[in-house]
Amino acid sequence: MMQTTKRAVLFANGQAKPGFEVRLLPDDFLIAVDGGLRHLKRLRQPPHLLIGDMDSVEAEDLEQALNAGVEVRRFPPAKDQTDLELALEYALTRGYVHVIIAYPFGDRADHTFGNLNLLSRPDLAGKTLLLDDGQVEVRLLSSSALIPTQPGELISLFAWGSPVEGIVTSGLEYPLADESLVPWQARGISNVALGDSIELHFKSGRLLVIRTRL
Repeated sequence: MMQTTKRAVLFANGQAKPGFEVRLLPDDFLIAVDGGLRHLKRLRQPPHLLIGDMDSVEAEDLEQALNAGVEVRRFPPAKDQTDLELALEYALTRGYVHVIIAYPFGDRADHTFGNLNLLSRPDLAGKTLLLDDGQVEVRLLSSSALIPTQPGELISLFAWGSPVEGIVTSGLEYPLADESLVPWQARGISNVALGDSIELHFKSGRLLVIRTRL
């Protein structure tokens, strides 16, 4: 399978935050996930692909997409995978190693949690998956990382599933120096970025990083 450094951006049917938008690049491959087509319509961006069971997309928007020649992959409502899972698998099997799920958070706690769980997929090894609604960006780290920030942004760190050991941070107001986080405590919540990047190093575990932009 050939890999590409271009990004695949999957538009979920979550909420957009007033004053915030997911930043797109000119060569992004845009996938509308069912009702997520409404975000692309709002941004006046035609998708390259529309995928899902079409239970939440507006009939008029679906017709416009078909008339415009957009590729549509339709699935039955009774299935074991969510529309977003199908879209993510499409992107991964076509060699995208940088994937963004845009507008993944909404008023359904189960959907939001299900979307967060996608970060744990074993086939994401060596790839980057971000959940991003323009204001909040979520990633799951299994190794050290340098993350771009702006001064004053909120950075929250959570141990995902099991303790994270030997954490060393730089660029945060409240640093960690060879310390641990455990899933049942919220010690890493609401830290503050001091500059244009933060560095996170740790010895074991997986670290969920939530960045909230200003």
